[in-house]
Amino acid sequence: MKLILSVAVFLTTNSLLAQTTPANTFEVYGNQQSQLIQKAYEARDGETGVKLMTELTAKYNQLASADKRNYKGFITNNYYNLSCLYSIINNKPKAFEYLDSAVNNGYMNYNHLLEDTDFANIKNEPKFKQVAQSLRGVADYKYILQKAEKFNPNDQRKVPAFTYQPATDPNLVAIRKNFKLDSIAGKGDEKTKAINLLKWVHNTVQHDGQHESGIQIINANEIISKATAKKIGVSCGELATTLNECYLAMGWKSRKVYCFPKDSLNIDYDSHVINVVYLPSLSKWVWMDPTNNAYVMDENKNLLGITEVRERIIKNQPLFVNDDANWNNRQKITKEFYLDNYMAKNLYRLYSPLRNEYNYETRDKNKTITYISLLPLEYFKQSPDKSEDTNKNTNFTIERYRTNNADAFWKVSAGK
Repeated sequence: MKLILSVAVFLTTNSLLAQTTPANTFEVYGNQQSQLIQKAYEARDGETGVKLMTELTAKYNQLASADKRNYKGFITNNYYNLSCLYSIINNKPKAFEYLDSAVNNGYMNYNHLLEDTDFANIKNEPKFKQVAQSLRGVADYKYILQKAEKFNPNDQRKVPAFTYQPATDPNLVAIRKNFKLDSIAGKGDEKTKAINLLKWVHNTVQHDGQHESGIQIINANEIISKATAKKIGVSCGELATTLNECYLAMGWKSRKVYCFPKDSLNIDYDSHVINVVYLPSLSKWVWMDPTNNAYVMDENKNLLGITEVRERIIKNQPLFVNDDANWNNRQKITKEFYLDNYMAKNLYRLYSPLRNEYNYETRDKNKTITYISLLPLEYFKQSPDKSEDTNKNTNFTIERYRTNNADAFWKVSAGK
């Protein structure tokens, strides 16, 4: 057994709505109950473990639906832990009962399931092999990504060219001046400057993937000022907006990239948002993740972009994360979790805002925000080529284009 954290540090989208049991109260309770279940596991006390789990489930069922999504990990993980407990004491029917409950409540860690020595008593059972095989197609993230390797450079669906606001825009000029970005970037080469800005954003604003920040105007000024004043964390998407505008202010082409899983079962609500910045001296897009203060390198310490990282995960080639990668300066980020597991899951499909500019994703009345999606050929949902979703009250529209053409998606500009 390995007691898995119930709160994912990378989670991007959650909401705070009316609730019957306050979410923060449940989080404290859930952690306490999980610790007690851990003790029951250590004592090999299945009866107490089940009693604690029944109490936890009853409290969980009082939550509003949005909070159930946020805290489902408590249910999933502890059902898994009960399964481990009953496997160890060789009660196979109960072990399978709680393993089924874990899977039915969203357990998807295929690799951990296979490696967990707590299941030594049931690993050769047909039922265990059946559960493992059923999980592989939805939870063996490298396997899923390998199947999604192919794109189509001949896809002729028309998608608009990405645009990048010039650093001379008054709003970007103000960001560069007010936040003293030249001083923060320092006097090194482009690579060093880009990393220094990444670290500054990471250290300036905390990440909180479990609660909405409430910030309605989505630009670097608002995000930094509101988060600092309220002493709150923000989503990975808001951190990526902040870094994106800082890079644009320095005169670099930069994008915010939404990274999503395949999720054919529509149960994985977790995703991640990072940045890519085009460094002319390297002639390439480079991966920058402000949530985790992370960039990715090959065996020669060359910075890599999303395409290269994705290909290397698929082909099991060497990848390295900077030694000081971390979450909120509290939790070290390892290559094994971050790339082999978390981003292997979330690099299945990508999308980016069409226009990379100050305040682009603020949802104003009568505004249209356009996104371009890059889908692998294997993805189960390829159409429509273009879609629109309009709020009838505000006339705010989200417009989406879809393509399988990775070359078109990563084109730096209309002519390159």
